Amino acid sequence: MKRIINSDVLRERLIHYKHRYGLNVYILPRPTYKKQFAIYAAHYGSNDSHFVVPGDTQPIKVPEGIAHFLEHKLFEKQDGNVFEEYSKLGANPNAFTSFTTTAYHFTSTGNFYECLDILIDFVGDPYFTDQTVEKEKGIITQEITMYQDNPNWRVYFNLLKGLYHEHPVRNDIAGTVESIQKIDKDTLYKCYETFYHPSNMVLFATGDIDADTVIKKVEAYFSKRDLSKQDRIDRIYPDEPKEVAEPVIKEKLPVPRPLFLLGFKDKVERRSSQQLLDHLILNDIIVDMLIGPASELYNRLYEEGLIDSTFSADYVGEMEYGHIILGGESADPEKVVDMVYREIEKVKSKPWEQEYFLRLKRKKIGEYIRSFNSLESVGVMFVSLFFRDIGLFEYLERLERMNYEELRTHFNMFFDDYQSSLSMILPR
Repeated sequence: MKRIINSDVLRERLIHYKHRYGLNVYILPRPTYKKQFAIYAAHYGSNDSHFVVPGDTQPIKVPEGIAHFLEHKLFEKQDGNVFEEYSKLGANPNAFTSFTTTAYHFTSTGNFYECLDILIDFVGDPYFTDQTVEKEKGIITQEITMYQDNPNWRVYFNLLKGLYHEHPVRNDIAGTVESIQKIDKDTLYKCYETFYHPSNMVLFATGDIDADTVIKKVEAYFSKRDLSKQDRIDRIYPDEPKEVAEPVIKEKLPVPRPLFLLGFKDKVERRSSQQLLDHLILNDIIVDMLIGPASELYNRLYEEGLIDSTFSADYVGEMEYGHIILGGESADPEKVVDMVYREIEKVKSKPWEQEYFLRLKRKKIGEYIRSFNSLESVGVMFVSLFFRDIGLFEYLERLERMNYEELRTHFNMFFDDYQSSLSMILPR
């Protein structure tokens, strides 16, 4: 049965279909576009290494990096090559693993339904052998080693280790060279069967496509599968202290200039999807008002030569954790950090003007609307929101209702007795 979700502001129509096996399918028709995009995603990322398999009672722990390992392996088939199949159809496939999600996607300018068949089929048909698993360990070991030499990667994961004592978000998505050696064929199949059940996945398609044809393709594929319904997966996360693990982490690498990231840990135990949505929007606006390109602080830092075009700031939030991260290259990271702390205290005693908030809010609304110009952006954004139990159009609706008093209250709550960690990569 189909359900239509409309957005009057965006003038968009989202079509939702739920298969009897639990797969949610969403189609956003864009008939004026020349391209098509589809993304097939599992609610499964590097954070999910401790869980109870549905139907069992005892929790299991699997090696770090297994979600990413699984992403690599699904492209490998007993006969044929997924990339070659897509290449023949003129499409570009790719995939990614994050802390919470594994997603497979393609962009096409034709042959969309043939490409969709390939996507649903290869994600739904795992093929692992002892030999291919061992071969993959060598490939991923090289990948991990390469990232270990990347200063941007090191400064980021050093910061997460500084912010978090226990939560698996502190661990590298690809795992470690040691952890991936523990991965075997049987564990891969167990994780696949647990997390790649249709009820734990979503398919989103957009572009010049027909919704009914997409739905028929899904029905045709699953009509050949004999699957049972699956209960909710019990994901186990450790209790995380409110305090940061390490206030400062320094490391020396061969870099021309110091590199730094400053992180502020959100006060979260567990929140609803609506609370998370509020935090995503409010913290996004706060980051922009505090140290975005339109802020006084950003311009002061830039004029003094303390930051440059490498500087960025963002908020990341999930149901049970969240953090603001800002940083880039700087000749004097500690001076930047001191100026950020001073600005926070200044805003506490002398809040921003309401007009400043309204201007930045209008900017955020414009950015969200413009993101719909890119099929790929809207697809990845949809999946990110969906696995947080937030609808695609809900973000804009809540953003439009957000008011100045909510922002002031949230700022004071977030930065009251705040916990922060500083990660620096210094020249050798």
